Amino acid sequence: MARKLTAEAVTEGIDLTGSTALVTGVNSGIGTETMRVLALRGARVLGTARTLEKASAACDAVNGDTVPLACELTDLDSVRACAQAVREFGLETLDIVVANAGIMALPELEQINGIEKQFATNHLGHFLLVNELLPLIGKTRPARVVVVSSAAHAQAPKGGIEFDNLSGEAGYSGWRAYGQSKLANVLFANELNRHLPDGSTANALHPGVIATNLGRHMEGGFTRLLGLVMYPFMITVPQGAATSCYLAAHPDAEGMAGQYFANCKPARVSKAGQDAALGERLWKVSAELVGL
Repeated sequence: MARKLTAEAVTEGIDLTGSTALVTGVNSGIGTETMRVLALRGARVLGTARTLEKASAACDAVNGDTVPLACELTDLDSVRACAQAVREFGLETLDIVVANAGIMALPELEQINGIEKQFATNHLGHFLLVNELLPLIGKTRPARVVVVSSAAHAQAPKGGIEFDNLSGEAGYSGWRAYGQSKLANVLFANELNRHLPDGSTANALHPGVIATNLGRHMEGGFTRLLGLVMYPFMITVPQGAATSCYLAAHPDAEGMAGQYFANCKPARVSKAGQDAALGERLWKVSAELVGL
């Protein structure tokens, strides 16, 4: 599929009536667009944001069947409460989960319960949310889990995941930590396939270079220079949401599992992103960190 296709274009003619999707980070950027297009195609979309107020505003701004939920990914109690709220809807099954929310390139080290904030937000919060929802995902028919990663996963530290420095205290770089969290997204999606019901799948993706609220923490001369260099390659938000919606809904993606996508097609993933042993170790460590 062409790079310039939008989320609406890749889902044209697809009917999601009767299905239920959950999308995190619906209050801005490609999260908003992903929710809008899935709802446009007939899905009931559970849209999460850091606060119920933000989620409600986002849901109210789109047409279709949407349900706002609060899910602060840095607060494990909030993540558990969100999952409990989903379970209390009495859903027959959860058909689509798009782990979309994230933060990028924090200039200074910040921690959540002793863990570097990007790793805690981008990976651990979604890891807990999906695990809490596993009994519903694909319960009665095959489901799809879509994890928004980034080409920056290839910029993770040497060895992939710094298990001895998840706090960031032994050395911190905003971009390296971001890359590590995005590699964790890829590894999580790959390993998740071993925990899903038969027929259900999980994949990771690079959405493209997009000017969204994700870059709100970026600063400094190098970052400004990087922005100028990347400007010709930037795409729009509707284009950036295309791969998420393709993996969530397109018939051609049925049965595809443990792959990494960009521009609505399989893409090259880093060597660390293919390391099954690393993914298994990350799963075990993550489970300990979130108390599973």
